Amino acid sequence: MKQVPRISPAQAAALVKTGDTILVGGFGMTGNPTQVLHALAETDTCDLTYIANNVGEPGLGGGRLLRNGQIKKAIGSFFTSNPEAVAAAQSGAIEFEVMPQGTLVEAIRAGGAGIGGFFTPTAAGTVLGDGRETKRIGGRLHVFQPALRADAALIRAWSADTTGNLAYRMTEQNFNRAMATAADLVIAEVEDCLPAGELRPENIHTPGCYVDYLVPARTTVADLGSSASIADSGKKAGDLRMKLARRALEELKPGEIVNLGVGIPTLVADLITPAHGIILHTENGMLGVGPAPESGGALDYPINASKIPVTALPGSSYFDSADSFAMIRGGHVDTAIMGGLQVDEKANLANWAAPGRPLLGVGGAMDLASGAKRLIVTMTHASRDGSSKIVPACTLPLTAAGAVDVIITELAVFRFLDGRLTLTELMGGASLEEVKTKTEAAFEIAL
Repeated sequence: MKQVPRISPAQAAALVKTGDTILVGGFGMTGNPTQVLHALAETDTCDLTYIANNVGEPGLGGGRLLRNGQIKKAIGSFFTSNPEAVAAAQSGAIEFEVMPQGTLVEAIRAGGAGIGGFFTPTAAGTVLGDGRETKRIGGRLHVFQPALRADAALIRAWSADTTGNLAYRMTEQNFNRAMATAADLVIAEVEDCLPAGELRPENIHTPGCYVDYLVPARTTVADLGSSASIADSGKKAGDLRMKLARRALEELKPGEIVNLGVGIPTLVADLITPAHGIILHTENGMLGVGPAPESGGALDYPINASKIPVTALPGSSYFDSADSFAMIRGGHVDTAIMGGLQVDEKANLANWAAPGRPLLGVGGAMDLASGAKRLIVTMTHASRDGSSKIVPACTLPLTAAGAVDVIITELAVFRFLDGRLTLTELMGGASLEEVKTKTEAAFEIAL
């Protein structure tokens, strides 16, 4: 039976060479190989191409490599969780490439499966699809995405055995499972290393044939950054935000599988009770999300897509990000509730790039907007400068074309009926005249 060498974080770091392309597991700091990354930060290895969902947090994980100037290029989906990554990209200190989260993990999975690339509807008609080969499949526009592979993968698992088999805990599968298959050298940082046979075969997520080295290292609260404690989540819920969340909840039906985007949609989770019969999905790998715990953090609980610790309801399941986005693209998510910056008369959504800010944080928005069976957008009716968010045509970069079904603001509810933007409800305290005055887009009225 194969025996995988066990090495220290410093020995693991020495295996990464200047100029390498590395895959780094984790979603936020959950499932992140922090100890190996911090050991790599102690070396003079540089000019790295860093492929991950995000570049750690300031001074933590990949954020420490970034601060040291060891990263030449970053490829990921959500750099905005690290302000130092945003600053480095804006200043030209690093090259960067933004990819939709589901496309990123599927490109890695394809690289590990020996597939050269694939066509996906995600990002079609958006700036992230510009310049790519396109093909119309089943009447729908798709863009081509080449596979991704790397020289080395630095991943994190909870348990391993001496043959290299890995098992992950809760939402810590995320990008780790796919990355374990897609590199020439795979180094797994693990919480526990057990004798062969101690892991039941049916509980193994990554077979040992993929793994070259094991690095036993304990996870500490300090390694988890902003997910370390629910007290650090920073979630705020004013009256207006809760008003929109409550109205969005009314749109949901028992038995639906629902994904909640960041911001106002996240608040819906705390309003759902078992009596609603709604199953919440989060794109980092969980079905059956429950409310936030009263205390504790990611050492005790799974996290959601906002990197906030949550509870798991009876019947919940965990999976990796590749499976999660396959659920989304495959039409297995009934409803997505997302925030918005603009929605226009053609049901186009713009919600990932704010005016005057760099295009550095798309996350899973494009996948969800184009993949869910129904899309509900919750947003304030106007921007801070008073300009309408419901417009004739979006002027901000699109998230998805023709995808929106329902818009909920503090003033009104709109639906796209027979392809036409239609006002169907006035919210409490709002008048028809006020809605007309504050809405730039043309709309039908069917109150």
